[in-house]
Amino acid sequence: MNQGDINQQIFEHTLKFAQAVREFGKVIPMTVSNVEDLKKLIKYSGAIGAKYIAATEAPNRNDSLLNIKGCVEKTKITQYWLNLIDIQGDPMLAQRRDQLIRASHELASIFVKILQTSRT
Repeated sequence: MNQGDINQQIFEHTLKFAQAVREFGKVIPMTVSNVEDLKKLIKYSGAIGAKYIAATEAPNRNDSLLNIKGCVEKTKITQYWLNLIDIQGDPMLAQRRDQLIRASHELASIFVKILQTSRT
């Protein structure tokens, strides 16, 4: 598999993740805090893929790595907002949120691996 294929797979993974977050946002209780937290959750979940695009389009290796670090940061911030969403004890929502948190951990692991590999 060439680098272009890998980049495309990672981009698609980030896009599907952001779309899944938006779908989750459609079914959570619309409390005052959830409305505010959801805005940030949606912003940061989309920013992961945007940072990855910036990394793949960066003019040099250093800029690319800075953007990959940004991917890790945006992923961790997304996890934070996911954990703040009030699911009001709904087990179905808890399961969906847990799936999103696991997916965000997978993304973070991918980006960390890219950073580790770039050092060797």
